Amino acid sequence: MDLMRHSIGSIFLFAGGAFMEGTKYTTKEEVLKRAQEVIGIPLKKVDKTGRLSTGKGAIGTVIEESWYGYSPNSEAEPDFPEAGVELKVTPYIKGKNGDIRAKERLVCNIINYMEEYDKTFKTSSFWHKSQTMLLMSYEHIRDIPKGEFKIDKAILFSFPEEDLMIIERDWSIIMDKVRRGEAHLISEGDTLYLAACTKGANSSSVRQQPFSDIMAKQRAYSLKSSYMTQILNRYIFGSAENERVIKDPKQLRTRSFEDIIVDKLRPYFGKTQAQLKKYFSVESTAKNLNEVLLAKMLGVTGKIAYTDEFQKACIIPKTIRVQRNGKIKENMSFPTFDFIKLSKETEWEDSELYNYLAPTKFLFVIFQENDDGELVLDRVKFWNIPYDDLEEVHRVWQRTVDTIRQGVKLVQTPRGACNNLPKQSESPVSHVRPHGKDGSDKLPLPDGRMMTKQCFWLNNTYIEKQIRG
Repeated sequence: MDLMRHSIGSIFLFAGGAFMEGTKYTTKEEVLKRAQEVIGIPLKKVDKTGRLSTGKGAIGTVIEESWYGYSPNSEAEPDFPEAGVELKVTPYIKGKNGDIRAKERLVCNIINYMEEYDKTFKTSSFWHKSQTMLLMSYEHIRDIPKGEFKIDKAILFSFPEEDLMIIERDWSIIMDKVRRGEAHLISEGDTLYLAACTKGANSSSVRQQPFSDIMAKQRAYSLKSSYMTQILNRYIFGSAENERVIKDPKQLRTRSFEDIIVDKLRPYFGKTQAQLKKYFSVESTAKNLNEVLLAKMLGVTGKIAYTDEFQKACIIPKTIRVQRNGKIKENMSFPTFDFIKLSKETEWEDSELYNYLAPTKFLFVIFQENDDGELVLDRVKFWNIPYDDLEEVHRVWQRTVDTIRQGVKLVQTPRGACNNLPKQSESPVSHVRPHGKDGSDKLPLPDGRMMTKQCFWLNNTYIEKQIRG
């Protein structure tokens, strides 16, 4: 390894060679070359300061400190200022079928509300720090010690132009809230790719904001885990690019992604489901009929949920059926939860429910029943749960966790077993109810009893209010 051109510091030896404390990397190529040299080495052989035993971010710190030889910091400059490169170590999980998904969001830098609001995107702390990143990946394997993990890929990453246009608009959405004195109301679901996630020692970590006396949660710019999943697959593992909804990315220069989608669908408003089936020559009567019709309307050959933009932004299409009386019959379900796993969750913002709901943007495809009982495509609406309502879901989640830990009370009735988990009547936003195939579809409670599968739901009355707004 050629180190003569670098500044000289203390030299440390390890199984893979030597590194220099205080080494300066002046070019992107030098940074990348050094990163590629650590590939395949167990992290326990890299860690020279015992960082692996610390908490979150330990592996990134090991690479920074023990491999590159500099002390981690929270400065506004990129990690390698001379090269203009920010170092990011990101874990992924490999599914049983070999699919790759990001384990977590990629946290960038803390947002200083008092300074950031009067900047442009190109002068923002995010752009200054993260416009070029060294992405180093490793597979996170459950029950395997951190020391056995190995960096397996390292690339220099710059945002593709079509992504950057969306990211710049995301940044503007975040800053617009700050400028309105609403930094305390920021939610990850406000945006598509770039989010403002909570970041602090605990949920009480707060900061001043410039246009309100209300203290706002400390947040950091972050790339959603859904976005990172696609980056990992496309740029690190070389998977084929998913089909795009926006065929001409130049449209994104002047219009938002959401506006483009709504305008694509607008010509079909007022048409019945039967008319849409006939127009697109769709014979299906399957449960996913509306999903098929949505793809046709948007000019997509596959499932709309699998398109590039929907995957990156964690956009979930949901069909909403409004009855003739204006009411919605169905509540909105989330994935079934594991009782034992849920009982072990301690922090709301680390919970499965939070990480499913908070960053997600829904595309409500609203069908209105007419006087003849036909479903008519009325309108569509992009929606994410507002911050205050997310806090109400938090309360429902906490009560659910507490109830499971204390022991769910099951009472047999002529209609089946009743329990004391949060009911729809007890919250204006959310509740818990069964979500199994039938009464025999059960999972174990922490005390060994079996109980019908359950999940969190958004109340139908709550959804009614959201689609009217």
